[in-house]
Amino acid sequence: MAQGPRPARWQCAGSRWGHRGPALVWRHPAQGERLSPLTPDRPLSFTTGPRRDCVGVRRGARHTPCPAGAEIPAAAVSAQCPDCARLDRSYSVAADTRTDDPRPYNVYLAWFGPDLIKVGITAAEREGARLLEQAALSYCLLGRGPLMAARRAEAVLGTALGVPDRFPYA
Repeated sequence: MAQGPRPARWQCAGSRWGHRGPALVWRHPAQGERLSPLTPDRPLSFTTGPRRDCVGVRRGARHTPCPAGAEIPAAAVSAQCPDCARLDRSYSVAADTRTDDPRPYNVYLAWFGPDLIKVGITAAEREGARLLEQAALSYCLLGRGPLMAARRAEAVLGTALGVPDRFPYA
């Protein structure tokens, strides 16, 4: 039996760190985006439905819903379908496809626990939110500069110090 379009509903799009701390991001096709602060004393629970939907693509302050309304397999690590993930990576600082980004970037060394140190870069305007998202226990800002200079410093420091720029999922 063919189903018609699904009714518009709020969808959790993950967490975000801001000046006020962590928050869950909620998106609705007609009502836009809202944040729910995650305070230490707040109870948190979720109810899931029969399917997990793609969260779409975010570029800067603009969000585009998944055009296919794709379902994400339960075992998938990403919250995006392959098409949205590909589109996201096509304009990504991490994938070096956004080399013309004029913002300043911070180069950092982050510590996550014994034998877990990494070097990385983040937009200076994020003011450490990236390190909170990654759950760094401690970090040190090493420098600031344009994207490609920061990317080069990240690579040189990683090699010189023998530390990676990412950890494998395992």
